[in-house]
Amino acid sequence: MLSALLDYPDQSLIDALAEIRATLPTHQAFPPATRIALNALVDRLAMQPLMDSQEEYVETFDRGRATSLYLFEHVHGESRERGQAMVDLLAMYETKGLFLGSGELPDYLPVFLEFLAQETPVQAYQLLGEIADIIRAIATKLAERGTPYCSAVAALLPLAGELPLTMTALVAEPPPNQEIDGQTLDKEWQDEPVSFLGAQAPASGQAQPIQFYDKRPTR
Repeated sequence: MLSALLDYPDQSLIDALAEIRATLPTHQAFPPATRIALNALVDRLAMQPLMDSQEEYVETFDRGRATSLYLFEHVHGESRERGQAMVDLLAMYETKGLFLGSGELPDYLPVFLEFLAQETPVQAYQLLGEIADIIRAIATKLAERGTPYCSAVAALLPLAGELPLTMTALVAEPPPNQEIDGQTLDKEWQDEPVSFLGAQAPASGQAQPIQFYDKRPTR
């Protein structure tokens, strides 16, 4: 469910929103504030035109590393080590029978959540806990921007055994006429990397761009 809400919105998501709304109350692992915030996101996606939702998604997640849903952006940035980390993560998926389609990257958070949904609860809990710092960092940035997508990322924290974000952060409204300039985005891309699945962040000044992977295709 959270994987679907965090993926690029399309008609299949819109068609599933009623089922998601009906399912939310059954998930007792979510605190009440989390369920309220998730319902607000579902309502927003249901009410606004699909094209508006798609534009909002791109503005939210594709304009800087601080809110990127590609997990290795927060660990390796553009260093060469990211390529091997991709290979290792993909191999972990394939040992469990999960094979990605063309253009899908294994470190995309919705893909990682699809994988966890096929794991045992104990293993899913452990792996989700390994990215808890990344999740909290993304959710905090989303809360600062006042986007309802904060709720879908923050909802992962209690599932990982972490303290949830505050109610205020989850239901924050976007600041009026807020604009994000290029300097702000450049600063976000320089945020301190964090660890994921035992990976070490690249040393300063040693990062090298990699050229052999594609971003999520524009839809």
